[in-house]
Amino acid sequence: MNRNIRRLGVALMLCYVALFVKLNWIQVIDADDLANNPLNTAPIRQDFNRARGAITSGDGVLLAESIPNPDVDSEFDRLRVYPEGELFGHVTGYFSFQFGASGLEREYSEELTGQTFGQQVRGFADLFVANENVGNMTVSVRQDLQQIARDQLGEREGSVVAIDPRTGEILSFWSYPTFDPNALSGTDIEATEQAWALYNLAPGTPLRAHQYQDRYFPGSTFKVVTGSVGLETGTVTNDEPSYPFVSGYTAPQTDLVISNFGGRVCGGTLPEILAVSCNSSFAQMGTETIGGELMVQGSESWGFNRDVPIDMPAPAQSFFPPDVVSNPPKLAQSSIGQSDVQATPLQMAMVAGAVANGGTMMRPHLMTEIRNRQGSLVDEADPEPWLTPLSPTNAETMRVDMIGVVEDGTATALRIPGFEVGGKTGTAQLGTDPPRSHTWIIGFAGPPGQPATVAVAVVVLDQDGGSEATGGRVAGPIARAVLEAALARP
Repeated sequence: MNRNIRRLGVALMLCYVALFVKLNWIQVIDADDLANNPLNTAPIRQDFNRARGAITSGDGVLLAESIPNPDVDSEFDRLRVYPEGELFGHVTGYFSFQFGASGLEREYSEELTGQTFGQQVRGFADLFVANENVGNMTVSVRQDLQQIARDQLGEREGSVVAIDPRTGEILSFWSYPTFDPNALSGTDIEATEQAWALYNLAPGTPLRAHQYQDRYFPGSTFKVVTGSVGLETGTVTNDEPSYPFVSGYTAPQTDLVISNFGGRVCGGTLPEILAVSCNSSFAQMGTETIGGELMVQGSESWGFNRDVPIDMPAPAQSFFPPDVVSNPPKLAQSSIGQSDVQATPLQMAMVAGAVANGGTMMRPHLMTEIRNRQGSLVDEADPEPWLTPLSPTNAETMRVDMIGVVEDGTATALRIPGFEVGGKTGTAQLGTDPPRSHTWIIGFAGPPGQPATVAVAVVVLDQDGGSEATGGRVAGPIARAVLEAALARP
């Protein structure tokens, strides 16, 4: 009997210890993961009846607000609505009872509900006057530019990102397919679950913000990075080296030829090979002139292989393969934006912006300011440099070279009379027959002789054709329309 009691006691003690360890593990080790899990509705349930501030675009259009729930029998007093629907779905995100929150709704949830320490302190007096202690947010994205991006891209999969290169403010942040946050933020449980299921089954993963959470082969737009690394490392100038006029390049340790489009012959100095997007020259530049180690370091100085400090949840890292140092064939492909090189549309807009901004890449952001219900400033964004991949002198060299690509190269589709415009096309071939490609263009624009006021990146996925002209023909008109609209109301 005593033996059985001892066994029972030991078993109970082990159960207690296991329970104690598990509870502490959840509360200490897993606490952040559980709290940040987008499917964790506990914070949402707690917040759903709490007052929540509005979100307004940079040109004064209401994007999100909380209204009284028309369903008087509902357990919730308020309903979150999005007047612009899918146009800002990837910006505002959704605020869902079942599925948590995304986008700005997730990133700034504490500020919108007045839960930051500063707002709590400032709102202490409101306890006695029944004012709601919320934060009303203004974002930099403009409704007019967002609408133009949507109209121009249409129902083709792709993304449009426009930024102010001087401040890092994001002016347009569009990708297709997208979603309507109203469908996920209602209080009809069955309807929102159906919408969630449909969006998750839909092709193109519309719930993902492709403009910063997905990355693609950047193709020849990456030659801006390769050429800039050459300038910054002192291995390349606008005069030297002058690459041979050939139809292709064969890297050491391989017999595989990297051909120029259509087998055409090209070569020359940096401005000449950038204007015609000469594969053979840039492959040789990265492999023999710059070298693998400097190409890896140089790419990372542009933000590749780094976390982008944007004020949105879960940004993807753009990638440049570090294993090219001892792999010349892969280095040659990577130097023209192929192989394993991948970039987000946001990253490539920041590349164009850094060239236009004297070599300084600003921290990208959407929030410009948050004010409380009484209009007092709670928080505001300060323009903040992130990286400096180019010296001002080398940035000016690359800026002029990119203007040359628009004036007399593959990016003539970006020409805007009366303005100084630089650009670079890209066509990332997908290896299909007949050829299909992701088509790119990046660029910047501003008044002549003055700093550029807008930079842009456009990618249109899986398009017919594989020539360097494809990027200019398909993505170019979209980028030009966005640039023109941004310049019309700087």
